[in-house]
Amino acid sequence: MNRLAEATSPYLLQHADNPVDWYPWGEEAFARARAEDRPILLSVGYAACHWCHVMEHESFEDEETARLMNDLFVNVKVDREERPDVDAVYMDAVVALTGHGGWPMTVFLTPAGEPFLGGTYFPPEPRHGLPGFRQVLEAVAEAYRERRAGVVEQARTLTGALARAGERPGSTEPLSSAILHEAAAGLRGAFDARWGGWGGAPKFPPASTLEFLLRRNETELTAATLDGMARGGLYDLLGGGFHRYSVDERWLVPHFEKMLYDNALLASAYLHGWLVVGTPRYRQIVEETLDYVLRELAVEGGGFASSQDADTDGVEGLTYTWTEEEGAPAELLEPFEHGRSVLRGELDPETKASLFELRERRPKPARDDKVITSWNGLAIAALAEAGRRLERADYVAAAAEAAELLAREDIQRSFRDGRPSGPGFLDDYANLAHGLYELHVATGDLRWLEESVRIARRGVELFADEPHGGFFLTPADGEPLVSRPKDLEDHPLPAGNSMLAFVLLRLARIYGDDELERAGVGALRLVRDSLGRVPYAFGWALCALDLHLSPPRELAIAGPPHSAVARAALEPFEPNAVVAFGPAEKVPLLAGKGLVDGKPAVYVCERFVCRAPITGAA
Repeated sequence: MNRLAEATSPYLLQHADNPVDWYPWGEEAFARARAEDRPILLSVGYAACHWCHVMEHESFEDEETARLMNDLFVNVKVDREERPDVDAVYMDAVVALTGHGGWPMTVFLTPAGEPFLGGTYFPPEPRHGLPGFRQVLEAVAEAYRERRAGVVEQARTLTGALARAGERPGSTEPLSSAILHEAAAGLRGAFDARWGGWGGAPKFPPASTLEFLLRRNETELTAATLDGMARGGLYDLLGGGFHRYSVDERWLVPHFEKMLYDNALLASAYLHGWLVVGTPRYRQIVEETLDYVLRELAVEGGGFASSQDADTDGVEGLTYTWTEEEGAPAELLEPFEHGRSVLRGELDPETKASLFELRERRPKPARDDKVITSWNGLAIAALAEAGRRLERADYVAAAAEAAELLAREDIQRSFRDGRPSGPGFLDDYANLAHGLYELHVATGDLRWLEESVRIARRGVELFADEPHGGFFLTPADGEPLVSRPKDLEDHPLPAGNSMLAFVLLRLARIYGDDELERAGVGALRLVRDSLGRVPYAFGWALCALDLHLSPPRELAIAGPPHSAVARAALEPFEPNAVVAFGPAEKVPLLAGKGLVDGKPAVYVCERFVCRAPITGAA
């Protein structure tokens, strides 16, 4: 028995019966490595990862491979979703060493935690240009034993480079609208006009990029991408919701895992697409996607599970694929593997209901039921706004239930069976503050605005890099690693720096707080020179910059959000407007603004200078 049986992570629990002598990340493993002068084998993955399962079955369950691992290394298993800090540090190292990254990630460390060699998936025997895993184990152990000085020097050089990467100062050049124009032009130039989206295979849903383009009314690019993703394959035509990515450029054959964050982000993107483009199908996709989230990912006690696996009974896509003999229309079947096909095209309601009923009788993929604060913050935002705009009270109620669980004095990374995994990271604070703001707009409950600004301000205290600007991924009082990374690029979640900047800029306009604005702008300066060059990596930062450069528009609303005048004020898609509900004298935007002759009223303001209150919806 290894040491993973008491873990909160379903991914670690999947490995609890391996013959590998696994340790969780922590001092016990490093103490043994120092005492026995052994290198550490760090293996990082997550529960829904198909190739993580493959490597487990091929190598970690194999007695001979496990014996080698146990004899030569101290073996540490990490869930990247619980410990994004560990994942970020060592993924940067693997990318620096090999030019690419991914999961499962395999990294070899000195007893001091410094990386000296790494890769991703290794097969049990040499194939496709990859060495066999046992060959790698023996070669690394020999190098550590026979060429120690060189190994240690390489590790220290790499670690020094990783540490310096987090200390680069922000740009001093102006943050101007020219950057937004350059980014939009770059996205138009690199656009896949045939299938929608950007890049080739594999192709990931570009939710943050679409949000930026919708702000600029770039309807041709956004509609082509939204339509392409919705045809089927990447999108689950029967049960709603999106798989993580497609292995081809056509959005056809998905990697079948479903992640909470993708479905939250894409629900919001399709909602905004419906508002801007007007296509009724987009509204349908929003509801089908959020209905999927409530049906399959809701966790008892509040919040949403992280993901559903790519595999069912060890077979990738088994739940979601079809044969003609199973009743699926032949003209909608596109080949996958093992004689099975994915569904793509238009289904009439009767056929759709019949196939879904048949599919519900099948075994379902395993679910990773830990509730990650960061991803739930995105879900809260999506559910709150969609619930408000589509008049779905069940969405708003689910968002509020999740918020009750997560908005605590000390933000935690995740929960499972009521047990927290440990302190939160930058994206937990940023995404939760974002979700709570949207929940305030949906409910009018002042508590959620107050919680949003409390969490955002605490995020600045814990994560700010005062000398260089922006925010670290890890808190100032967190566990020290060999470097302190910064989360700057969307992947595909909005980067923590970009989301916190966005939240701070919104809240600064409600609270008249120059320090919040300064902190948000500092994060944008870190990526200023990259926004125009590689815009598809910085979609959410572009949204935040668009907000920063927009004319201030503040809506102070006295009275409930369901009043006719409030609904009229909030109906248009105005992503750069900020909203606060009162009366509330402690909120600067709301101070002195109450009901008018007992009627709900909307005050339209710019830098706290307001027009006369409006009480009529027209």
